[in-house]
Order: sequence, then C-alpha cells, then structure tokens
Amino acid sequence: MANYNSQDSVTKKMGLLHTEELYKYLLETSVYPREPELLKELRELTASHPLSMMSTAPDAGQFLAMLLKLISPKSTIEVGVYTGYSLLLTALSIPENGKIMAIDVSREYYEMGLPVIKRAGVEHKIDFIESEAVPVLDQLLEHPGNEGGFDFAFVDADKENYWNYHERLMKLVKVGGIVVYDNTLWGGTVIMEEESSLEILRPGRAATIELNKALAADPRIEISQVPLGDGITICRRIH
Repeated sequence: MANYNSQDSVTKKMGLLHTEELYKYLLETSVYPREPELLKELRELTASHPLSMMSTAPDAGQFLAMLLKLISPKSTIEVGVYTGYSLLLTALSIPENGKIMAIDVSREYYEMGLPVIKRAGVEHKIDFIESEAVPVLDQLLEHPGNEGGFDFAFVDADKENYWNYHERLMKLVKVGGIVVYDNTLWGGTVIMEEESSLEILRPGRAATIELNKALAADPRIEISQVPLGDGITICRRIH
C-alpha cells in the first residue's frame, strides 16, 4: 500500500520493470488470465479511487496467493487493508476455517470493497478492526496465549511504523511462520539520493531504507526480497 498518489513515472504501477510494455506483457500473459473474477472486479473498482496506488499490485498479489496456498495458514493478520484487494486474495487462498484479523484506520475504504468480499463468500473469515495497528497488536500481546498464535501476517501500511509492527509480529507469529512486507523498494527511491526523489516520498524512502537494513540484520528471520509490485519482503521466523 504505497502512501502516495502522484502520477509521476516513479509511482507508476509497473513495479520495477523498466518499460510499461514489459509490465503489460507480464500482466496480460500470466497474471490477468489467472486472476479470480471477483479480485478483478475489486481491482477495477479500486482503480477509479484517487488513492488507487495504495492497492497491492496484481503481480505481487498473485505471488502472495500462491505462497498462502503453499503454507495453508489458519490464523493470519493483515495490517493495512484499504479497499481489500490483498484481504480478498488472502481470504480466497487460506483454508475454509482460516481467519484474518484485518486492521486499518479507515472503515470507509474497507466498505468500498466489502460488497465484493461478501459476494465471494469469504466475509466470515474476516475480523475487521478499525484502529491504528500498534494498539491492537499490543492488546493481543497482553495475553500470553496469543504469542506464536498466528501463522502469517501481511503488512501494507504506514512505512514509518513497519519496524514497530515487526517487533510485535515477531512475538505474535509462530516460529516457522511468515511475515510479508509490501513496498520495500518504495518506487525505486531506495537507491536514489534524497534530493532526487519526490518530496512526498522522502519520509517513506528513509523509513524503508532503515527497515531493509534492519530486516537484513535480524537474526530471528530468514528473508527474501522480491522485485514484484513495489517490492515485497518475505520473512520466515526462525527464532
């Protein structure tokens, strides 16, 4: 969920590929033909919103869906929901008895996509909480039984808080569980000089650079950073 809405080329939703034509080829050849119809509907509905750049990229979403089906998590957390594209793909990918604790500050955006989620028949898997995420995660940690109680987490929210989320998720997600962070290449600005990046992107750029360094040095996890969408980092908790 990229927290910007500029139409500058650095923010175009073509991931880190160098041409729109190549990204279009990837989407039209491998992603869109396999995208579930209701996910497509939600993506197209979101595209008309002024903050549509906050949505998970469909190529990254396809990867997440496959990852979820491989690990088959039954208890998951999503930090940052927006209109629910990643939430819907998670709900479609986890087992029938799986549950998602979905946290976002805006119920309004969530309710934009809710009719599609309902028609997909997966609303029963979702517990939506309208709140800042840190207090919710802290409340979970007040109960020792919640430690290690989650199999998977996806974070696509305010970049400045990613490390705060990480510290809490390292307690909530079980050893062997997976945490995925979105936007970890932040439109490619992580390799730019600060003055070369758009001013609106600079706080997120600085936070993302620090996050990437910290994740790479964290002995509690194994990581793989993948250049899909705006960059996603997959963390497997090992301690």
